[in-house]
Amino acid sequence: MTTSHTAVSHSNGIPIVTVEAESVHATKINGVVSSSPRNYLPKEFYTPYLSTLARERTPNGIRGLFPLELLPNMLSLLAGKPAPQTFPITSLSFTVRSPESTTEHPVSDIPVSVSGEALDEALQYSATRGIPSFVGWVERLQERFHGRSPKGEGWSVSIGSGSQDLLYKAFHVLLNPGDSIFVEAPVYSGVLPILHSLHAEMIEIPTDAHGVRSSDLRTMLEDWPVGKPIPRTMYTVPYGCNPTGTTATLERRVELLALARKYDFLILEDDPYFYLYYGDAERPASYFHLEAQDPSEPVGHVLRFDSLSKILSAGMRLGFVCGPEPIIDAIMLHTSSANLQVSSTTQAIGFALLETLGYDGFERHTQGVSQYYRERRDVFEKAMRRHFGDGLAEWATPEAGMFVWFKLNLRSSNGSEEGDSNALIAQRAVAKGVLAIPGTSFFPNGRTSAYVRASFSTIALDDVDEALRRLAEVVREYNAEQP
Repeated sequence: MTTSHTAVSHSNGIPIVTVEAESVHATKINGVVSSSPRNYLPKEFYTPYLSTLARERTPNGIRGLFPLELLPNMLSLLAGKPAPQTFPITSLSFTVRSPESTTEHPVSDIPVSVSGEALDEALQYSATRGIPSFVGWVERLQERFHGRSPKGEGWSVSIGSGSQDLLYKAFHVLLNPGDSIFVEAPVYSGVLPILHSLHAEMIEIPTDAHGVRSSDLRTMLEDWPVGKPIPRTMYTVPYGCNPTGTTATLERRVELLALARKYDFLILEDDPYFYLYYGDAERPASYFHLEAQDPSEPVGHVLRFDSLSKILSAGMRLGFVCGPEPIIDAIMLHTSSANLQVSSTTQAIGFALLETLGYDGFERHTQGVSQYYRERRDVFEKAMRRHFGDGLAEWATPEAGMFVWFKLNLRSSNGSEEGDSNALIAQRAVAKGVLAIPGTSFFPNGRTSAYVRASFSTIALDDVDEALRRLAEVVREYNAEQP
C-alpha cells in the first residue's frame, strides 16, 4: 500500500510530493544500493517549462477514450478501427541469434513468432504511449539498470520511432521559438537543425576528455547576468558522446545534477550509447539513476532518452523516453497529433525479441555488442598511432560508442591559429578516397575547428589502416604547403 502527501521543501517553494510505502524496493547498481525515492516534483512545477504550443495542444477526443474499451462487459462503438479479420497477415516469424553464440562456439538461432492476441495487437491501432507489453518491458528495464521504480516516483514512459523522434518532440514541448538552451559543445549534429528551426539560443558548455565541463557551467551560472532568464533545459550525451566519443565522469555528472537542482533546469539525457560502454572502469551511473540517490532531494530534473537502434536494429526505429509525467504527457499529445502512435507491428516484433532473450539474455547480448565495438576501437586506435602518432593528431581513447574525435595539428589558415579541417576533409580527403566529418559540423555556430570525427563501426577492419594512411597523407601534404 502506498500513500502520499505534500510538503514544501523545494527551493522555489512549490510543494513536493512525498510517497510513503510500507516497503521500499531496493536496487543495487554499480555497487550502490538505492531505494525507490519518496519525493518527486508535482505536476504544477513543470507548467513554466512547457512551450506555448504544448500548453495549448488539446487531447484527441477519441484516443483518450481507448482505455475504456478494456473495461469488463464494455461494448465499444467508439473508434474507427479497421476489422482485424480483413488483415491478410496471419503470423510473423523470425529467428534471433543466441546471446551465447560465438564464432568459436556457434549456437543455433532462436525462433521467435508473433501470433494470437499478440498479433492482433501488432496489426491494430494501439495506445499513443506504446503497446502495454512493450511499455511494461521498458519500465522493468529502467528498474534493473537505473534503479528507478515506475510506481510512486512521478515518471512515466513513451515509446518513439527512435530517440530522434522523441528528441524532436521534446524540444518542441520544452522550447518556445527564441528560447535559450544549454548544449554541450561539440554537440550531436542531429539536434542542430531542430534547434535552429526553433531559433533557439544555444549556449555552449565546453567538453573535454572527461565529458561536459560542469565547472565551466557553474562559473557561468554564478556570473549570470541579472534579469536574463536562465535556460530551462540542458542537452547532453553522457556515454560515448557523438561526436567526441567521451564518457562523462561520475564527478562531472554529480556536479551537473546539483546545478540542475540549484538553478532549476532539466537535464535532457540523450543516451543511445549506454549499452555500448566498454571502459575498464565500472560504467558510471546515469543521471536518471543519480537523481534518485539523495532522499532529501525530489526527483524530476531528468528526461532520459534511450534507443534500441545501436543494439537491436537501426531500421526498426524504436526508442523510448522516461521522465516527469507532465512532460511525457505533453510529448504524447504531440505524437497523437503528428502520427497517432509508433508502429504497433514494430513494437510487437521488438517486444517478442526482447521477451525471448529475457533480461539476462538482453544484458549478455549488449555486453557482446560493447565488446565488439571495443575490439574495433582497438584496431582503429592502433592504426591511429601508426599514422598520426608522430604528432600529426591528438585524441582521447573512447570508452563507449563508435567514434574517435581527434584534433589535427594543422598549419594556421583563414585566421585560425589551430587550422581548419573543413576543406581538408570535405575536399582533399574525398579526392584521396576517404570520408570523415569535419569538426565544424558539430558546433552550433559552425565555427572553424581542427577536429575530425571518424566512425569505426562499419568499415572493414582490413581497410582501417589504409583509410587512416590516406588521411594522414592528406594532412602531411597540406602542412607542407606554403600558407
